[in-house]
Amino acid sequence: MTIFSKIINGEIPSYKIAESEKFYAFLDIFPLQKGHTLIVPKIEVDKIFEVPDAYLSELLLFAKPIASAIAASFPCNRVGMVTVGLEVPHAHLHLIPINAASDMEFSQPKLSLTKEEFNAIQASIVSKLK
Repeated sequence: MTIFSKIINGEIPSYKIAESEKFYAFLDIFPLQKGHTLIVPKIEVDKIFEVPDAYLSELLLFAKPIASAIAASFPCNRVGMVTVGLEVPHAHLHLIPINAASDMEFSQPKLSLTKEEFNAIQASIVSKLK
């Protein structure tokens, strides 16, 4: 069982942003930028292009209002979308508020945020979901 499955099942706490029958979205606890959110399918599939079509086709539709809520919460030019998938063998999508492409470089130092900061970020994004 992957760490993401444990998060989905509530075995590991998370800062949940949204949930559906097929997907779970939560804040990355090692974010590149404030508002960095992960979206994972509720099925364990390692690689994004191995995700079943029924899930893959709905992934962006699930992500769209979350990206809008992130953009409304943080000043940014775009909400970047990345699928890297090397850290955890469970397909996932990163949504990251960015002003430059370099804001999505995973080699840069991650932010260290307090529980209070994570709670405020979570509340802001969730309050702007439509």
